[in-house]
Amino acid sequence: MINEKELIKLAIEARKGAYTPYSKYKVGAALLTKSGKIYKGCNIECAAYSACTCAERTALLKAVSEGDSEFVAIAVVGGTETETDDFSDYASPCGVCRQYLREFCDPKNMKVIIAKSLDDMKVFTLEEMLPMSFGPDNLK
Repeated sequence: MINEKELIKLAIEARKGAYTPYSKYKVGAALLTKSGKIYKGCNIECAAYSACTCAERTALLKAVSEGDSEFVAIAVVGGTETETDDFSDYASPCGVCRQYLREFCDPKNMKVIIAKSLDDMKVFTLEEMLPMSFGPDNLK
């Protein structure tokens, strides 16, 4: 199975496709499915800010639209457009992205990897990032 550093590399690669003419803050994500397939995503901005899409949601929506819905890990990197493979801070998923991940992932077992570089990362479970979450199981 792919390791954390390899997933971070793919997130860095995905970040290159980001469209960020307004914030100049580029984010990349690499989402690992239970079967080992990887979906990459980047953030895409829009002049109407509320219509912007985060990298994590881009990757997740690509996966779900192609029939995958079981995930085990996501790596997220981000920084200003002048930063390349080493970033000044961690790009943590926003609340909306955390909720989207909660829709499809087991909060106790889904790994969320945020990294400044290949060697500087933090790993959380989705439950740690979104405690006392509301998800599909609450509607049964």
